[in-house]
Amino acid sequence: MPKSLPPLNALRLFEAAGRHLSFKQAAAELHRSPSAVSHAIRALEDHLGVALFRRGPRGLALSEAGAAYLPEVRDALDRLAAATAALPGPKRKGAHLALSVAPSFGLRWLIPRLPAFSEKHPGIEVTLDTDHCHVDFGRVNTHLAIRMGRGDWPDLYADNLLGEELVPVCAPALAPAVRRPADLAQHSLLQVTSVSEDWAAWARLAGIDADALDLEQGPRFDNIDMALKAAAAGLGIAIGRRPLIDADLAAGRLVQVLGPPRRAATAYWLTGKHDTLQRPAAACFRDWICGELNESAADTAPAPSPSR
Repeated sequence: MPKSLPPLNALRLFEAAGRHLSFKQAAAELHRSPSAVSHAIRALEDHLGVALFRRGPRGLALSEAGAAYLPEVRDALDRLAAATAALPGPKRKGAHLALSVAPSFGLRWLIPRLPAFSEKHPGIEVTLDTDHCHVDFGRVNTHLAIRMGRGDWPDLYADNLLGEELVPVCAPALAPAVRRPADLAQHSLLQVTSVSEDWAAWARLAGIDADALDLEQGPRFDNIDMALKAAAAGLGIAIGRRPLIDADLAAGRLVQVLGPPRRAATAYWLTGKHDTLQRPAAACFRDWICGELNESAADTAPAPSPSR
């Protein structure tokens, strides 16, 4: 007996409307009119015999049935798109992977390597969003996120991607004047408001008495990349994070000062809902990025000592 399935187009409209909680925004995303979306949702509800939304003067809300149905529909659409993309042939398009990425990691590590991922998986279209805030996966249409933290998110899948080492950095012309911690008092310290592991963390790890230094003075920036660009321009001294600054160090745009890098308590993590990796596109990305990081670690590992 053939299975009774609702119209695919109506399911796409329902997923968008449920994600936005707005017929108008769903219509704009899918290039339809709001009335067409509303009529399609009504027809879907008639087909299913249950109300998917509560419509009221304060706006649109999912019904209990709609809230339960939405993640199942979203997962089915993702699986269908991934299966379509996996088919052989020249028109392998349709799989979508939505990533939320910490700005500094995205700019300095991920984006330069994304062409390699696209070449390996031409059927997966990647959307990048950069934001400092942790993602509420229950409210936004994001599959995976890459965030700096300590991995203490028990309700999420979390894969430790990359540790960090903290080290003060500055422009080459400024470096000769920064030979000991006391020299910091003569220069601006570039502060990043969106991170927790910064000057105080570096001083603690380096065994330096932070109380003897004014480590909170200096211009403030809302992301790491801006602070590093300011340091390279000679504005002051910033806390650099290796390996994200390795390219700047190699090119001579920045110079390490005040001792060796110190291992931070934070790292970059790949996170998502626990069932995320059931999506083929998400699993492909996870396998790829872990492989890239393993190769990078192998390339930078010290050579073994010769046997005697």
